[in-house]
Amino acid sequence: QVQLAESGGGSIQAGGSLRLSCVPSGDNYRLRRYCMAWIRQTPERGREGVASIDFYGDTTYADDVKGRFAISKDNSEILYLQMDTLQADDTAMYYCAATNRYGGVCPRAAEEFDSWGQGTQVTVSS
Repeated sequence: QVQLAESGGGSIQAGGSLRLSCVPSGDNYRLRRYCMAWIRQTPERGREGVASIDFYGDTTYADDVKGRFAISKDNSEILYLQMDTLQADDTAMYYCAATNRYGGVCPRAAEEFDSWGQGTQVTVSS
């Protein structure tokens, strides 16, 4: 497992933007082979996979964030989630998650991940 630490959440009005960051700890070569994702959680909807990225840089997105959110990572394996045109329904606790036990497409479902950060709260007011 790797250690993950998120930051960048906050309160913002609808239509605004936020960028979340996730700093992993561990050997960069090993981290590079991980599938990483942003997963959000609310009491009403439970955990939802928002976006994922594999070590090739291939990405997947949930339908309701396509065109608004962008997942990326830099050479230090820091993971980002750029969130634009935020909506009230985007209000949630956002978690960074990682796994190196997958085959083929990098997953997005919460149950596929075994390393989690502590979460960062995003609150969007309408």
